[in-house]
Amino acid sequence: MEAVANVLVALIAALHLYILVLEMFLWQKKPGRSFHGFDAEMARATAAMAANQGLYNGFLAAGLVWGLIAADPTGFRVQVFFLSCVIVAGVYGAVTANRRILVAQALPGALALAAVLVAQ
Repeated sequence: MEAVANVLVALIAALHLYILVLEMFLWQKKPGRSFHGFDAEMARATAAMAANQGLYNGFLAAGLVWGLIAADPTGFRVQVFFLSCVIVAGVYGAVTANRRILVAQALPGALALAAVLVAQ
């Protein structure tokens, strides 16, 4: 079960790295604009905000990678903390921005957290 948990945590880290790239570097390009359905003007107007959000997603990814490579008990605790952050961010995003964030971010984070807790 530990291997499954590690794979799920790595996938969540990869998801947040993808979001970092999308929000920091591709926001004004077609992949970034189509992700949120923005036209070029809206993407340009929100680029700084998106880059800031992307940076936070990068911190989540870095924390999850740290949790994967750190020895226990630190690795376990770090994974639990950062997966909890992912879930809270996903729920908040679903309530305040777009309900699909619940399925795209919070649910995968919750599944990974459950696997980490079961594997411990």
